[in-house]
Amino acid sequence: MSLLGIDVGTTGCKAAAYNLEGTCLVTAYREYGTLHPRPGTTELDSRLVIGKVREVIAEAATKTAADPITALSISSMGEAMTPVSRDREILGHSIISSVDTRGGDALEAVAARIGADAWYAINPNILAPAYSLCSLSWMRREQPAVYDRAWKFLLWGDLVAFMLGCEPVTSLSLANRTLLLDIRKEQWSDRVLKEAGIDRDKLPGVAASGTVVGTVSDTVAGELGLPRGVRVVLGGHDQCCSSLGAGIDRAGRAVCGLGTFECITPVYDHIPEAAAMRARGLNVEHHVLPGLYVSFIYNQSGSLVRWFRDTFAAGESRTDGLYDRLTAEMPAEPSRQLVLPYFEPSGAPQYVTDAAGVIAGLRMDTPRGEILKAILESVTFYFVKSLETLREMGVDASGFVATGGGARSDRWLQIKADIFGVPFVRPVITECGTLGCAMLAGLGTGVFHTTAEAVGRFVKVDRVFEPDAARHRIYRERVAQYDELFAVLRPLMARWPK
Repeated sequence: MSLLGIDVGTTGCKAAAYNLEGTCLVTAYREYGTLHPRPGTTELDSRLVIGKVREVIAEAATKTAADPITALSISSMGEAMTPVSRDREILGHSIISSVDTRGGDALEAVAARIGADAWYAINPNILAPAYSLCSLSWMRREQPAVYDRAWKFLLWGDLVAFMLGCEPVTSLSLANRTLLLDIRKEQWSDRVLKEAGIDRDKLPGVAASGTVVGTVSDTVAGELGLPRGVRVVLGGHDQCCSSLGAGIDRAGRAVCGLGTFECITPVYDHIPEAAAMRARGLNVEHHVLPGLYVSFIYNQSGSLVRWFRDTFAAGESRTDGLYDRLTAEMPAEPSRQLVLPYFEPSGAPQYVTDAAGVIAGLRMDTPRGEILKAILESVTFYFVKSLETLREMGVDASGFVATGGGARSDRWLQIKADIFGVPFVRPVITECGTLGCAMLAGLGTGVFHTTAEAVGRFVKVDRVFEPDAARHRIYRERVAQYDELFAVLRPLMARWPK
């Protein structure tokens, strides 16, 4: 007996099957590309992606004959929606609205009618063209034939389940990414739909993650090599599923995802006061567990480390050990430099789009290892003020779980523990999206009676990085210097030659 987790991202999809003790039995992955039909547009060929998802499911099914899959769940990127007919025909491409800003004018018009504060109280996201409302509005205006023909517009987790044979239902966390969900009523907002001119009956139903939404049809099961009767359990937004896969099942802890971008996802058990959160540029979204919520604070990190590698180690062999060799050159104590990590537009909550990166404090004797450490320190300094702000609002993070590729670096996790002054935990499995989905599949079908049981079986700790008190005191001073440097240079950075 095994549980299948599926993750659908912008550039690839993955399926992983786990036995009931959390051991990964098989992982399958397929890549696909984005389409750019015109400058500034980004789409996915939804038919192609569904074909790739079918391939990873079939591969997982083939390799789990001794432990047959009994249930599955799906995590996915947010925002992007696909038009479908009632008879499960895909009618068009999926607009990746996180980078494709078509329909942004509709956002401005709706915000003017509702009011930004009132809208945030309904759906607590910082208004931007990155959400589904914009692409739906654009399609209604520019592709009315497709819009009118569509029975439903489905987010990616919903679409996969629908194409497996289930009814169209989305999770609260994915629904939140549309700007159309009323977070308190946990249903589509009549007011926002009316002002946006979007038909409610073209949207899927809304339910809590962990809800059984159907079974894989016998026809599809036969095509993919799955056993008959595999139940489909509602998953959620990828960051929220990863939070569960990291073992975050209660308020007061946070996930620190270390990849191309670094995303910190604190988990809490109440909806904070709307005006204060909006003023600080912070969102609120449902977790995949009932009664819990999350916010996303993110910025580039892995991309800066790659920039350092390409700039300061361009001629060195790019073997698997290169990053280990570079981090071994870092000093044990805090660096003497400060980096303002705005080499690219920043994420929430600052959303700085017109700045430039800064390395301050260079001397003739500064070695490259110290510059690397300053980069790793400063991408962490970026998050300190936001987390302190959340703490003032009753949202605390007394410990972190590190996930993603960067979690393999002992030195980086120790730096983070020293800066935040709280422990950082590295789980055995650091790619947590499919793991969280498998746990939801087990919870939804009664394999696990409690979330604690699922976490206890599936989430194993590899190492805990405890903060060093002396270095933490130094870093408190460095964070203050970082904030001061940014305040002084921010006006100049905005005028820097592009």
